[in-house]
Amino acid sequence: MAASDPDGLMAFPVDTVQRGDGDAAAIAAIAEERGVIRIFVGLPRKLSGQEGTSADDARAFAARLAELTTANVRLIDERFSTATASQAMRSAGRNAKKQRQVIDQAAAVVILENALDVDKNGNLDAVTIEIPRKGNDD
Repeated sequence: MAASDPDGLMAFPVDTVQRGDGDAAAIAAIAEERGVIRIFVGLPRKLSGQEGTSADDARAFAARLAELTTANVRLIDERFSTATASQAMRSAGRNAKKQRQVIDQAAAVVILENALDVDKNGNLDAVTIEIPRKGNDD
């Protein structure tokens, strides 16, 4: 997980939530505690842009999350986020392979930084996919 400062200028790592039972609830609880208004979930796509089973999992996760929080949940392309984070860690002299939780947090920062840039440029609706909450007629 990553978060931004209140002005949305910079992203920083927060925590690592393990996938599995209760993962969406744990993230929703952290988001509510922090007063988060928007949550970005990485949408893994293939290099071709096509979606596979991992993207289906991300969409299902985002839908569960949208049910559990008042925050706006959006999917954003996460291609290259782990590679970018790993490269940055190697450049800083750290071994990303031995630090999976750290690389996951660094990748979350990359995803959030991308989302913040997209938002600053006014392209949020064009680049991300909003996940509606059930029963929301908006």
